[in-house]
Amino acid sequence: MERELLEKSLREMRARLDDASARWGRVEICAVTKTVDVETINLACALGVRIIGENRVQEIAAKAERLDPGLTRHMIGRLQLNKVKQVLPLVDMIQSLDRRELLEEIDRRAQALGKPMPVLVQVNIAREAQKAGVLEEDLEAFVRLAASRKGVRVEGLMAIMPLVADPEQVRPYFRRMREWFDRLREQAIPGAQMRILSMGMSADCLVAAEEGATMVRPGRALFGARK
Repeated sequence: MERELLEKSLREMRARLDDASARWGRVEICAVTKTVDVETINLACALGVRIIGENRVQEIAAKAERLDPGLTRHMIGRLQLNKVKQVLPLVDMIQSLDRRELLEEIDRRAQALGKPMPVLVQVNIAREAQKAGVLEEDLEAFVRLAASRKGVRVEGLMAIMPLVADPEQVRPYFRRMREWFDRLREQAIPGAQMRILSMGMSADCLVAAEEGATMVRPGRALFGARK
C-alpha cells in the first residue's frame, strides 16, 4: 500500500473520530490487520498506529517476529481453547473472552507463564445466535468471575454489532454497551479496571464513537478491501 494513501486514510479517520467522540474524549484506533502484509502494518506504525488487531492465531504467529516492536497486539477473533497456549506469548490483550471455558484456559496458561493476560469481555449485545459473547443477563456475574482469576486482568468490554446497511440501525446497541460499561465501572469490581470499551468497525465506527466507544476496530477503512 502506498504511504500517501495510507497516511490520508489514517488522517481522515482520526479527524472523523475526534469529531464524533467530542462528547467522550479521544478514541483509540485498533487497526484490524487481517490479511494485511507486515510491510504495510509497519508502515502504519510509522504513521502513528499503535494497536493492531488480528483475528487468527496462525496469522499473528506468522507475522509476529517481523512486526515493529512499537506495536501493541490484540487478539480480536474467536479463540479456540487449543490455541490459547500458542497465542498468549504473542499478544498483549485478548479482546474476545466470550465463555467460561476460555476464561479457565487463559487463567491456567497465564498463571503457568507467571504473567496475567489483559482481556476484554465480549458481549453478544444483539443476541445473535451465530455470534459468540456473553449475554446481558449473565454479564455482571461473568465479569466478577473473570476479575477473580489471577491469570487474567479484566480491562473492559468488547462487542461486534450485526451487519446492517445503515449504521443507525445499531446505534441502540452501542448505546446499551456504553450503559453497561459505565454501570460496571461504577461498581468498582475488584480486579476489573473497565477502561476500554471496544466497539465499532469500518462501517459503523463513527456511530460507535458518538455513543461512547473508547476504542474502535477499523480495517477496510484504513487498508482497503481485503486481498
